[in-house]
Amino acid sequence: MISIKALAESPGLTSIPPAYAFTHNPNDQPVSDDPEDSIPIVDFSLLTSGTPDQRSRTIHHLGKACQDWGFFMVINHGVPESLTKAMTEACGEFFNLTEEEKREFGGKHVLDSIRCGTSFNASVDEVLFWRDFLKVFVHPQFHSPTKPAAFSKRTRELARELLKGISTSLGLGECYIEKALNLESGLQIVAANLYPPCPEPELAMGMPPHSDHGLLTLLVQNGISGLQVQHQSKWVNVNSIPNAFVVNVGDHMEIMSNGKYRSVVHRAFVNEKATRISIATVYGPSLDTVVGPAPELVHRETNPPAYTEMKYKEYLQLQQSNQLDGKSCLDHVRISPA
Repeated sequence: MISIKALAESPGLTSIPPAYAFTHNPNDQPVSDDPEDSIPIVDFSLLTSGTPDQRSRTIHHLGKACQDWGFFMVINHGVPESLTKAMTEACGEFFNLTEEEKREFGGKHVLDSIRCGTSFNASVDEVLFWRDFLKVFVHPQFHSPTKPAAFSKRTRELARELLKGISTSLGLGECYIEKALNLESGLQIVAANLYPPCPEPELAMGMPPHSDHGLLTLLVQNGISGLQVQHQSKWVNVNSIPNAFVVNVGDHMEIMSNGKYRSVVHRAFVNEKATRISIATVYGPSLDTVVGPAPELVHRETNPPAYTEMKYKEYLQLQQSNQLDGKSCLDHVRISPA
């Protein structure tokens, strides 16, 4: 299948092929640009090197951001801007390879360590998305055609520190999530997304509304906006701060917290002028870890388990092998109230 980059660069392209045209829901929620609707900001330096009081307040703020929004922005995180820039450039170079060169990394299975392609799952998608992707497993084993090892290591350290704060905010002790979900062997995937200019952006979709698997996703982008988050019955544009990470709660955090911290539906839109590159680092348990609600957060009468247990690998295969549709994958493990 032709990449979106090649399609977008077709001479004289003035409209999108029918396979990429969405029928937009007339009842779709409105989009908000209200500054009051901006996602919370977490100062990472106060979490790691602030006074005990600052750390305590930051953990409370972090927990509130997870509960109220499921999204937050992390500043003063210590990952050098030069690393993020180098990573973005490396991904851009990959997308600039010829169609034939990229085919070598095509991958056939969702658990292939390096896989590139277009749309989400082009074999089952009813409408194709205006997006090319490269997915690379970088932990516990490191695989990469472009060797972004330093960026992967620093984002992993950042995610683990954030998870300590989140674990504490749930009243579980700072190392609970790390130990319970075997994060020493946790799966870390770097997913680079390319959204080229689109001649009819109002008809196309970069990525449809969906939630992420895993515990946390850390996102950087090349200064071009395109992310919208669902919040209180509206879509909120996320305009990121330079050199900040946008972080969101994944499905497995929702499962582990028994629904206290919920994964949030988000989507990517496209524009007709600029190429957007986003790099998402998905951080999750080890593939063979069985994930269910933390027993400490469950009470048979007042707070019964809301999700069944499932091996992370099986959840990943379930989500990645089907159409991307809101939180439909999470519904497979959700327990209906008696």
